[in-house]
Amino acid sequence: MARGDHIKVRRLGFLYSHHGIDMGDGTVIHFSGEPLQRARARVIRSDFATFCDGAACEVVQYPGPVRSPDEVASVAESLLDQTSYCVLRNNCEHFASYCKTGVMKSRQVRRLILAAGATHALVAVAVIKCVDLAERRFRARFTSH
Repeated sequence: MARGDHIKVRRLGFLYSHHGIDMGDGTVIHFSGEPLQRARARVIRSDFATFCDGAACEVVQYPGPVRSPDEVASVAESLLDQTSYCVLRNNCEHFASYCKTGVMKSRQVRRLILAAGATHALVAVAVIKCVDLAERRFRARFTSH
């Protein structure tokens, strides 16, 4: 793992993954809190051991173009103290993905929507549209990065 890497660690017996950006100095920038602690969630910098919380961390690989490590770190630092957490539209994975690529994506949210099944397809489409709208608003807010 190195500066600018998007890293993740499994939580609650592999129920979900927590994501952040490795700053290359023994710290990680990530959304604090857990999914049910939305009111207190904010982008923070913590030491690597605290982020991993005893579990193994792994680097998230991207098939396409990504920002340079210094740019990833700069974007992550510029978002410190952000508080607009939303488990479906702006969670820790969206944050790390945005820092790395400029695009907010969460594979976990998309898998959850797909798992809802065909009977919930209308709700899934609405949620995806909300995620896409949130991504556009987030990008518009931080277009200088």
